[in-house]
Amino acid sequence: MIYDFMRLIVLFDLPMITKKDVRAYNVFRKYLIKNGYIMMQFSVYCRIFNNRESASKHLEVLKRNVPKKGQIRVMTVTEKQYSNIDIIVGGVSRQEKVINEEPYLNI
Repeated sequence: MIYDFMRLIVLFDLPMITKKDVRAYNVFRKYLIKNGYIMMQFSVYCRIFNNRESASKHLEVLKRNVPKKGQIRVMTVTEKQYSNIDIIVGGVSRQEKVINEEPYLNI
């Protein structure tokens, strides 16, 4: 079997007005992390799958776990397409700054 690695990229915009909204946001975010998603940037998470079929099956599971309010978009891309992402940064983000300050990373 030939594996065609796929990525699901989840982009979401959820309301944060009431305490109930904030809780729904936190539950969804924790669901993503618990299920192997990594944060690309705020409200953008991705996960790698062995093949298109695995990604499609997981998408159905993801649909059953989305909050009732807000918008969620999911993009399925191949690993080759994902590797072509250009990262353009005006400066170092807080997350990168913390990582670069780790003593074992300073070479």
